[in-house]
Amino acid sequence: MINKKYIAIEGAIGVGKTTLAKTISNTMKCETIFEDYIDNPFLKKFYDTNRTNSFSTQLYFLLKRVEQSEKINKVENMLISDFYFGKDELFARLNLSDLEYDMYIEIKNKLKFFPPIPDLIIYLQASTDILIDRIKKRGLEIEKNIEKKYIESVNDIYMTHFHEYNSSPVLIINTSNVDINNEKDYQLLIKEISSNINGKKYFNPTSIE
Repeated sequence: MINKKYIAIEGAIGVGKTTLAKTISNTMKCETIFEDYIDNPFLKKFYDTNRTNSFSTQLYFLLKRVEQSEKINKVENMLISDFYFGKDELFARLNLSDLEYDMYIEIKNKLKFFPPIPDLIIYLQASTDILIDRIKKRGLEIEKNIEKKYIESVNDIYMTHFHEYNSSPVLIINTSNVDINNEKDYQLLIKEISSNINGKKYFNPTSIE
């Protein structure tokens, strides 16, 4: 039995966060919150024009997160999300100028927004080439002009962030090497999530058996 109240799944674009969140939710019969990034009306232009409208894109996500955090704070049952609330400040740092970033933080502070801290983060990894291949295969119009260089930079900020992160336990899964869609591996993953994880831990099914 999983006794964690809030689990967040994180990782770069195309790594499989939403699929895993839905699968775990179906298994555990828990509530979900999805990032729904496609609803951001600024995002397609962001990808199409090499991030020229970064500030409006990030501000939309910030306001969305404030709204979504209210559900996290009110939920009584287990909840899983296909994003980690702390990601937005990472992307703001990556995409905004220094002046824009300072304004972004000022707005965040005035909103008195304190992102919820998960009981567990499942950090999904994959190489940039694999991510690009998955993005192409799912064929979303909004993502067709994403540049490889941008995916690389997103991968880099996640690796740096989670190397230093210590606010929650982190279960790291390299999806380039581990097939979490394999039923046997998936059941091992559920067992691992249910265990008492401290600090950072790599999910390696062959070492669990």
